[in-house]
Amino acid sequence: MNRTTATQSLSVSFTVGLYGTAFGAASIAAGFSLLQTCLLSLLTFSGASQFAIVGVMGAGGSAISGIATASLLGIRNGLYGLRMAPILKVSGIKRVLAAQITIDESTAVATLQENDADRRRGFYITGVGVYIFWNLFTFLGALGASAIGDPSVWGLDAAVPAAFCGLIWPRLKNKTHFIVSAVAIAWALALTPISPAGIPIITTVILAVIFGLKR
Repeated sequence: MNRTTATQSLSVSFTVGLYGTAFGAASIAAGFSLLQTCLLSLLTFSGASQFAIVGVMGAGGSAISGIATASLLGIRNGLYGLRMAPILKVSGIKRVLAAQITIDESTAVATLQENDADRRRGFYITGVGVYIFWNLFTFLGALGASAIGDPSVWGLDAAVPAAFCGLIWPRLKNKTHFIVSAVAIAWALALTPISPAGIPIITTVILAVIFGLKR
């Protein structure tokens, strides 16, 4: 096994999984039970979508609104599946299990590797690692919700962005990459106050297409 791939996968898994503490606390604060909180992590297993559900419903929105917002955010996972399918080459129940761990982090780590064998290792180690740590820390966060208070005070809200910066930075190898990244960040920030959750990130795909066509 490529030691670098394993180390990268496990470090990302733990860092991202730790943020499950914030979700567990936020879910309890929004009125969800311990069982409901844990089931959201076990079955949905998509941090952004989970936060969307508890955020919308915790603010008084309907379950339908929460599910719609979470589904909008989950569209990206389907796109990841299209990218990973030719690499993983799984079918049947294995395809279902692989789909469950097709998330931002497992896809990002996989695409950083130099060959398909390491891409598969990176995908599975990261995906399974995040699943284990995310659910463990969700449970702990839910149990200690009253003691933790505001998760942002502990800096946990910065864990996932920090992990992504670490993954993306090595891939910015030329001026075009930096420009695309900067424009995407500015675009997402500009849309955040005026558009529904999920729209700012999803629409950055348009920028990727535009820059891609110009090359």
